[in-house]
Amino acid sequence: MLKWLELDNLTLFPQARLDFSPGLNVIVGENGTGKSHLLKVAYSVIANAYEQGNEPSVADPTKALLQKGIADKLIKVFRPESLGRLASRRQGAQTCKVSVAFEQAVLDTAFSFSTRAQTEVKIDGLPGAWQDKAPVFMPTRELLSQYHWLLPLYESRHVDIEEHHIDLCKLLGAPAIKGAREKAVAELVAPLEEAMGGKVVLDKNGRFYLKIPGQGNLEMPLVAEGLRKLAMLARLITTGSLLDKGYLFWDEPEANLNPKLIKLVARAAFALSQQGIQVV
Repeated sequence: MLKWLELDNLTLFPQARLDFSPGLNVIVGENGTGKSHLLKVAYSVIANAYEQGNEPSVADPTKALLQKGIADKLIKVFRPESLGRLASRRQGAQTCKVSVAFEQAVLDTAFSFSTRAQTEVKIDGLPGAWQDKAPVFMPTRELLSQYHWLLPLYESRHVDIEEHHIDLCKLLGAPAIKGAREKAVAELVAPLEEAMGGKVVLDKNGRFYLKIPGQGNLEMPLVAEGLRKLAMLARLITTGSLLDKGYLFWDEPEANLNPKLIKLVARAAFALSQQGIQVV
């Protein structure tokens, strides 16, 4: 679990420290105050630690691996022209420092970079282990209606798509889990499916549908956007990405939802936190 995040000179933050609970966390602020940046930097550190740890040729974390890995993930998630653009923009050279602490201290990570940095960070605190589960970043817009073309486009062309969207597409496309955990999945998904009026299904051509009893499959672009956000959440639970432990970074979960659905989303987020998911 994420314990705290400390920032110096990152984008809009001259200095900031956020302490997290192991369950449900809510970050509140006006537009343009940097809420999304907080989510993205924490997500980038954790996602990189999961991705590098799952490469077959990689053993334990090293400074050489993380210097490039963290910088690469930050650039792909934030999409600046260079890494140094993420440091606070003030006159003269500035140094950005980021420290991330976890309940398991062996995962603690700290790094820094200057406004002149291009493709590497300086590792100030080296973790002793990799993350064992992929974090989930839910953006403000849903991706189910774009899934069938977004992932193939990213993998075949040079396009400036923020990589957490691609990471999410990969999780959405994973097969549903089966076995002992199916009961827990059904309990979590049931209120979401009741609100949507059906189940989320992925066909062999890579398109998502809402399967409505007695009516057949409704193409996801024809489903109301608020319900599509619920559908994403339901799909991630069904595939096991949001079921037992792990992290959910959810950017503006209330966007494009009516008051009734906002209450449902709040209950779903709380239910996930009760399952061991840290929600931010």
